[in-house]
Amino acid sequence: MTGPDLEPDPCAEQAHVDSLRTVHAELVRLEGLLCGGRHPVSGADGGIARAARQVHLPAWQRVTRGENRWPVAAVIVIAIGLQLALPDQLVLQSRWLLPGLELALLVALVIASPSRLERESTVLRAGSLALAGLLSLANAWSAALLVLGLVSGSLGQDAGPLLATGAAIWLTNIIAFAVWYWEFDRGGPVARALARRSLPDFQFVQMQSPDLAHPDWEPGFVDYLYLSFTNATAFSPTDTMPLTRWAKLTMLAQSLVSLITVALVVARAVNILK
Repeated sequence: MTGPDLEPDPCAEQAHVDSLRTVHAELVRLEGLLCGGRHPVSGADGGIARAARQVHLPAWQRVTRGENRWPVAAVIVIAIGLQLALPDQLVLQSRWLLPGLELALLVALVIASPSRLERESTVLRAGSLALAGLLSLANAWSAALLVLGLVSGSLGQDAGPLLATGAAIWLTNIIAFAVWYWEFDRGGPVARALARRSLPDFQFVQMQSPDLAHPDWEPGFVDYLYLSFTNATAFSPTDTMPLTRWAKLTMLAQSLVSLITVALVVARAVNILK
């Protein structure tokens, strides 16, 4: 059957199309607000594939290039120099013994792995830990002799040399603990580069707020050096939180050594100046 009542109304059809377009535009606008300007489902150029490309795993959670050895090597050389600058009363009978061993180990590690730390090796790992141990041993020896000398009154007659000696031990303490943090967080630099462990021992700000960090950010030695410095000055965590027990206990030990050194040296220096 045909008739005038059954013929489509062009005006009604156009109004219906306009309504659908309005609804579609409003949905697109709302989707844009929810997705921060990205349209993972109904975007005009990418759809679901484009959304998949936008999912980017942070560098500290995936396999990356190994860290450069030279920053940590340069800082260790500075620590060796600080040890050699200490007075004779605060070092072993042979002042070159521990610094010489440290320098020899460092040279051997640089020759074996001169650039990027991305090769797994039990020997290299043992050598790196031995170097960190020697740094800590030499500094602990000097710090203990300094504390004993200040308590007994055999050291610290002049404020200037005393402050310089205390500063050298304090700075070496920062470097030594920075090396420990760097060596043990998530299994060490090589294990971090190969993404062997997913759970971190230290939570950096970039891990807490990944939207504020570059996608290729991952912790390097400078980050651990900063962690060690802030812990030695504030005697507590600041912007980086220890998550595991070993990390907490290591930071506790560093804070204790730093507090004792600074308190005794400054108190003695102030007493001399008076």
